[in-house]
Amino acid sequence: WSRVLMFRALRRHTSLCHRRLSSIADSARGPLHVQSLLAHAGCEIDESTGALTPPIHLSSTFQRDADNEYRRGFVYARAQNPTRDLLERSLARLEAGSDAVAFASGMAAVSATLQALCKPGDRVLIPDDAYHGVRHLISNVYEKWGLRVQQVDMSAPEAVESALQQGAALVWLETPSNPMLKVTDVASISALCAARGVPCVVDATWCTPALLRPLEHGASLVVHSSTKYLGGHSDLTGGVVIGGEAAADEVRRVREVQQLAGAVASPFDCWLLLRGLRSLAARMPLHCSNALRVAAFLRDHPAVSAVHYPGLPEHPQHALAAAQLPNGYGGMLSFQCEGGREAAVAVAASTRLFVRATSLGMTATLLNVHRAWAWAWMWALDVLSIGWHAHGHVCVWAWSTGMNMDHLLAP
Repeated sequence: WSRVLMFRALRRHTSLCHRRLSSIADSARGPLHVQSLLAHAGCEIDESTGALTPPIHLSSTFQRDADNEYRRGFVYARAQNPTRDLLERSLARLEAGSDAVAFASGMAAVSATLQALCKPGDRVLIPDDAYHGVRHLISNVYEKWGLRVQQVDMSAPEAVESALQQGAALVWLETPSNPMLKVTDVASISALCAARGVPCVVDATWCTPALLRPLEHGASLVVHSSTKYLGGHSDLTGGVVIGGEAAADEVRRVREVQQLAGAVASPFDCWLLLRGLRSLAARMPLHCSNALRVAAFLRDHPAVSAVHYPGLPEHPQHALAAAQLPNGYGGMLSFQCEGGREAAVAVAASTRLFVRATSLGMTATLLNVHRAWAWAWMWALDVLSIGWHAHGHVCVWAWSTGMNMDHLLAP
């Protein structure tokens, strides 16, 4: 037994030295590339076993010390959990932030952000084609609470500047927007917000940190529905809010709302999300290349009247997208059918490969058609996704990342 104990002690010492040397080496080389961060997300070598894959800590409560303190840092799962803590550290690094708060869903993250940063009577600016879940949350819940909202074309900085002159407590961005794929100049809008002391929050679900890190462009906070691309397999639900040092107080307030209200991500979902992150750098290029090919195919199809995808040269913000998204334009696109609602429904009914289901960002092929929830012109719009969803009388097609597109795009 003495030899076993000596071996375990030596192994722990060796592991600790290795981690310290690796840390020193990483510091000397500078920040790791986002692909390296993704590949090693959550892979902190366990000192006692040498395990590379992190364990799942399912405990809902944690032992107090003899003097009734919690020096190990964990009290109760609504406040902290080791698996969630590891996920939050990993996500903060991925977005070049300093802190992250992991939620049970993307909408829980949105709601906590609104609660933390706004109060009754405040005014919020959102995109004029914002994700319908955000618009419905504000109109059905927070407008009754006294929150005022104005929809703005976020692809036009001058429109945002004009709206900011009337005062705002928060500016909410989506880029590309859902569902019209407008591209927002994050740096320009963030600068306008900073000049007025207004937090700028960017929903970057469609881009992921593999394509865009909004904090590097001046945004205050980044929000993701981690159910989508970050998880990548449609086997978890989650959301996250991430901020840098400059937004430390905002992140603290978001975490306070979460801890009091309890919309925390489960340990198992956190573990699955860490697993999904490690393949994101390999998945996103396929999403992007497939989407570009589909967009080009649809653009030339006689039954399609318009295609909205920032990777196409004719997209109104293509030059901005090329500069802001140098690693790819994303896996989402929308298109308008000749024939309106009936044509959109017919497309959904006639497909052989696609499964009619709602989500985006996974490997399977999904399609979804909804009844129009907003503008009449949405009836003619299909949203095509390399793992995506759609709105209105909209088809949402989720193409498999590993799919050979040749036979699908044949005339």
